[in-house]
Amino acid sequence: MTHADPPDGSPEASPPPGNRLRARAAWAAIALQFRGAPVGATLLFATTLSVGVLPAAAAWLTKLLFDELGHGAHTDTHRAVFLGIAVAALGALSAILLQLSAYLDELVRRRLVVEVERTLFAKVDTFHGLRRFEDPAFHDRLRLAQQACEDAPHNITMFAQEAVRAVAAIGAFTGALLAVWPPMVGLLFLVGAAALLARLSLARRQAVVWELSSARLRRHLFYRSLLTDPRAAKEIRLFGLGGFMNGRLVRALGDATEAQLAVARRGALVQSAFAALNAVLAGLGTVVVVVGAARGRFTVGDVTLFVAAAAGVQGAFTGIVLQAGTAAEGVRLFGHYLDLLDTPDDLPRGGAPVPALSGSLELRDVWFRYDPSGPWVLRGVNLTVPAGTATGLVGRNGAGKSTLIKLLCRFYDPERGAILWDGTDIRAMDVTELRRRIGVTFQDYMTYDLSAAENIGIGDLAHREDRERIHASAALAGIDGTLRGLPEGYATQLSRVHRGEEDGATGVTLSGGQWQRVALARSLMRRDADLLILDEPSSGLDPEAEHEVHRTLGRHRRGRTALLVSHRLGALRAADRIAVLVDGEIAELGSHDELMARTDGHYARLFTLQAAGYASDGDRSRPAEAAS
Repeated sequence: MTHADPPDGSPEASPPPGNRLRARAAWAAIALQFRGAPVGATLLFATTLSVGVLPAAAAWLTKLLFDELGHGAHTDTHRAVFLGIAVAALGALSAILLQLSAYLDELVRRRLVVEVERTLFAKVDTFHGLRRFEDPAFHDRLRLAQQACEDAPHNITMFAQEAVRAVAAIGAFTGALLAVWPPMVGLLFLVGAAALLARLSLARRQAVVWELSSARLRRHLFYRSLLTDPRAAKEIRLFGLGGFMNGRLVRALGDATEAQLAVARRGALVQSAFAALNAVLAGLGTVVVVVGAARGRFTVGDVTLFVAAAAGVQGAFTGIVLQAGTAAEGVRLFGHYLDLLDTPDDLPRGGAPVPALSGSLELRDVWFRYDPSGPWVLRGVNLTVPAGTATGLVGRNGAGKSTLIKLLCRFYDPERGAILWDGTDIRAMDVTELRRRIGVTFQDYMTYDLSAAENIGIGDLAHREDRERIHASAALAGIDGTLRGLPEGYATQLSRVHRGEEDGATGVTLSGGQWQRVALARSLMRRDADLLILDEPSSGLDPEAEHEVHRTLGRHRRGRTALLVSHRLGALRAADRIAVLVDGEIAELGSHDELMARTDGHYARLFTLQAAGYASDGDRSRPAEAAS
């Protein structure tokens, strides 16, 4: 049967929302500081304020000390000694508070990173579908959000702390400057404000460069991981790809680095110019005050107070300027973090309960494509799988088998049509509960760097520690004896990259076929699954092992609803019905014998060709037996 393409009326995926207001990012980062480490953040605020005020107090006491010493024979020795001790005490207190502030800052920073990263990946876990994870633009946004996790909140809160310290210092020192030479206040504020505006402009440019470089840096990380990935090591060495991959790695990193260096050079020139201007300004003010002291207008204490106050105000402005730059970059990057937190799920969660499958699973006129402008992968699929029966699904590569499995697991929703679970559209059902009722062995199964027991147990987290169930699942998949024979049995780490989490012991690796059985055992952990989907569960096994696995699985799935996908057609002969998928449509449907009776059908032709490959040249009479 043939269908015409439906009108292109399905809505495109909504674009990611734009960055929120910078003020929201700044306040959110500061609020996170107090949420992640409330006591530490409060103490840090108090010590920062104290560190800002103490230098000004020390400068005033120093002025009084020098003025007292300037009285010559009339100096009050007791008062001078008291002032000297007070200056030393303030110096010691400042040093202690600086160390305490440094520790509190590190404590708050680490708690911030944990809190922000926990929130970020909790949000990522709320994306129930796969569309986000298969979108390069989303990965760029995710990388910027991850980068924000590392530094941005800390940089923003550091600016807030620096602003508190600087305001305290400037407020305290400004009084001294006004008392000695008031014009100096206006000049310092003018130069400081100009430097701050210039630094903020550079920070915006730097943040833009980071955003534009995100894709290059992600590619650099990709090549770096390839060069150290043990799974890629064989081909890289066999085909001599090391230099080629390394060249791409360096080029991706170099392109991103050059753009960042250009901004850094511009920033260095601008800030150097302002530093020189500040030096000239300080020199001018010092000359004016020294001349005034020589003419009797100022005391020696006034000169020392002026020099300390000018340096204090300039230092406070410099601190604000430097922190403002990194904070502005942080605000923009943190906007990506907040932006990602606001990103809606790509699938409606659904809320209806999911009953045990007792009637049938039905695909009704299902159309699907991965991109609104791309080709249709499924074109009006109609298929009913009665509860308690096994249906085989065959087709060439690219026919849509894996896509159909993704839709059944509701990683995507059809653009047209519906998938019905006992007559109810699965889009209306709670997606998490739906998936709990499905056990799947994917063709592209995962190999986790965990222990053998955990590799299987995570198939059903509620029973992850149930060794009896783990062993039974492994036995069904034909891997129990192999895992028991490992150095630490089921506790053995299945990895050569990571050591065991508990004992730090070096792990072992399994063969491809053994890993496939572990993945199969993982899916079999769900004893109460209503739907069992096996996508090429024996493709990596030898014929004897394949026969044994299918014989065991045949007993296990008896009475269960099963969808069996395999390129080895002989493995599907025991299925109640076999559906042949051709170009996104169900072209044939029937039992093995019914489909073989159609001598000109797709299934009969594929089965005969595959069976002939197993048979010897001198014996063409055993294709079915050989294929099975």
